Amino acid sequence: MQGILAPVQFVVFLISLGLVLRYLATGDGYGVATASVVIKTLVLYTIMITGAIWEKEVFGCYLFAKAFFWEDVFSFLVLALHTTYLVMLFAGIGDARQQMFVALAAYATYVVNATQFVLKLKAARRDERIAAQLAGASMSGGRA
Repeated sequence: MQGILAPVQFVVFLISLGLVLRYLATGDGYGVATASVVIKTLVLYTIMITGAIWEKEVFGCYLFAKAFFWEDVFSFLVLALHTTYLVMLFAGIGDARQQMFVALAAYATYVVNATQFVLKLKAARRDERIAAQLAGASMSGGRA
């Protein structure tokens, strides 16, 4: 599920980022920019819930498994900023520009968090390749 949701979330993020920046630059498109941030936030909540379920199945705990501890910690900052945007929007806190700047802050943390996960995934794949190479070398080395 994560393999599907992560790219979907990234595409939603890119579209929404463009819409938010367009609104901030021109003052046009507030409604569509707002809707895109709400959609991005809902996708984020979905990926966090499914990610927690995956961690439970793989590592035995819903969050803060040793392998993803710091990524999960930073994910809570990402969630907090996205949720702050929703609270501001629905409670009428701040003006539209202030709300969009909170959305941009949320997006900046999302980029950092997504980078953390991509780097962790690349490192895991690299470690798997190295382990496979070492296993293959030890098997062929044992015949000498």
